Amino acid sequence: MVFRKLPGVSASGMGLRLSQKFVFLLFLSGLVTLCFGALFFLPDSVRLKRIFLSKTEIQPVTVGSGSENDVREHLKRPKEQGMTSAKGETGTKGKSLSRKPSVSHEATEERLAGGKAQEDLTLSRSKTESASERATSSDRGANSDTFSYQKFRGCLLKAPLGRDNGKPGDPQTNERREKVKEMMKFAWDNYKRYAWGKNELRPLTRNGHIGNMFGGLRGASIIDSLDTLYIMGLMEEYNDAKEWVQTNLDLNSNGEASLFEVNIRYVGGLLSAYYLTGEELFKNKAMELGEKLLPAFNTPTGIPRGVINLGSGTIWSWGWASAGSSILAEFGTLHLEFVHLTELSNNPVYTEKVMNIRKLLNKIEKPHGLYPNFLSPVSGNWVQHHVSIGGLGDSFYEYLIKSYLMSDKTDDDAKRMYYGALEAIEANLVQKSPGGLTYMAEWRGGILDHKMGHLACFSGGMIGIGADDGAPEKRQHYLDLAAEITHTCHESYTRSATKLGPEAFRFDGGAEATATRLSDRYYILRPEVIESYMYMWRLTHDPKYREWGWEAVEALEQHCRVESGFSGIRDVYTMTVSHDNMQQSFFLSETLKYLYLLFSDDDLLPLEDWVFNTEAHPLPIIRKSCLQDETTQDKTVSK
Repeated sequence: MVFRKLPGVSASGMGLRLSQKFVFLLFLSGLVTLCFGALFFLPDSVRLKRIFLSKTEIQPVTVGSGSENDVREHLKRPKEQGMTSAKGETGTKGKSLSRKPSVSHEATEERLAGGKAQEDLTLSRSKTESASERATSSDRGANSDTFSYQKFRGCLLKAPLGRDNGKPGDPQTNERREKVKEMMKFAWDNYKRYAWGKNELRPLTRNGHIGNMFGGLRGASIIDSLDTLYIMGLMEEYNDAKEWVQTNLDLNSNGEASLFEVNIRYVGGLLSAYYLTGEELFKNKAMELGEKLLPAFNTPTGIPRGVINLGSGTIWSWGWASAGSSILAEFGTLHLEFVHLTELSNNPVYTEKVMNIRKLLNKIEKPHGLYPNFLSPVSGNWVQHHVSIGGLGDSFYEYLIKSYLMSDKTDDDAKRMYYGALEAIEANLVQKSPGGLTYMAEWRGGILDHKMGHLACFSGGMIGIGADDGAPEKRQHYLDLAAEITHTCHESYTRSATKLGPEAFRFDGGAEATATRLSDRYYILRPEVIESYMYMWRLTHDPKYREWGWEAVEALEQHCRVESGFSGIRDVYTMTVSHDNMQQSFFLSETLKYLYLLFSDDDLLPLEDWVFNTEAHPLPIIRKSCLQDETTQDKTVSK
């Protein structure tokens, strides 16, 4: 092929022009790249970024109150519609660890050697374990560096574990405390041996229980046990649990989970483990899981539905809940954990979600000042007029007074709601039996059902811890009411053959604090009665509460301890015990922890610094004035 030469242009001239063009294009492309890049690095370029990036790439997770998930509600229902919100069934499958985690940090060695005083041990733990001092960009929460663990510790009034880990001076009390510790180790060792990584242990068949409450999450007994193991000084076991969380806890599940149970057990357990140890691992996991729960609030009212797919964010209501309603005890038992998620992440969305629930409850009419158990997340109206301080309602009331206490007594809205509810409860539900026992009946549209559930027995402790903050003239009245209810719950134990209380007991047809129906005669290692013993001991130091707690220990040992763990029983009124083959995770988190605290000095997790969520996970009181005071940065952690 012959190339025709252009007239008047030399070969060398053409080469020069091509070179100039190339240089010019190179300069132009560099300039465009520089300008485009500046859009992403200049401080005020967020709006410009939105032109080029999708919402999911530039915005933190926030969930509105839209009803997009309501449209899909009829397409999906829980696999088991007979589930209840009571603490019981849990769920998921998991693989076991193939090796025993190492025990290496110096706090463990000191703890096992029993060398230094508790103050030094706490400081040592803080120095060696506090991941806040070695925090990196791996934090998942937004602006996580705004929370200083060291500053938080400086705001505590007392050392979390006391002067000597709360060891009582009285030899008999200490011996009893050591017995509770042995029970915890026995329960844990068998869980680890036969059910490691599963949610709960089946002690008779020596295998793990998967269940269906946690939507694919596993290790419920591990998460629930973290803080119990730590405060009991079972450091080798605690390190095993921590290692499992680090290497095996997978939050990328795609199953149907109870918003309530995941929040109180997993989020609550991880938060308390972080606040006690400073391990950034627990904080990051808690915040990651918290984000996965936010779609539950995607309803027209912002009242969350009870069931959520943690993978897809699809939500729906329990099949057994009236007219697709949400349950008071479930959407009302989020406040403590969600406020702490905001505290740690500096993301206000968590607090906004739970405050929106408060706003709606304050707006709607309440029959006789009472809060019914079923509320429509679509209309925001009550679905039934059934009121209970036991199952379906219980922890809503607990979280009102604890929200006030956790706020360093600044949450006046929670205080007003709590005392208003308590006044209505006293006026409508509190009853006195012919035999002189004070109890809380249930209310069904104005008709009383003279039944009290084991779950309602937490209310003795609840009323007790709120006694100081109501009207001054009513302080003694509240303490007396708390003592009377706790006494009634103790009677439900003493009137059974096993000295363990039934699931529900009645006060009609001549019955007094006794289960009259076969379906109410079981005991599944529940903690509520012992919980009230612990609070009443700390408030009054009446020795009877420790004696009652020891009675429970002896009954648990005699009737619930089996060869490979602890099991619930099917009938508390017969000495021929039939076990249910389930060691509930809350037995390790609540029942044994409350017993251990009952036999410890009050400076172990002092109530001046800590509140317990409804799964007994300790969360610290938030002292905003202290946390925002820069001078606290200079405080030592030697408390």
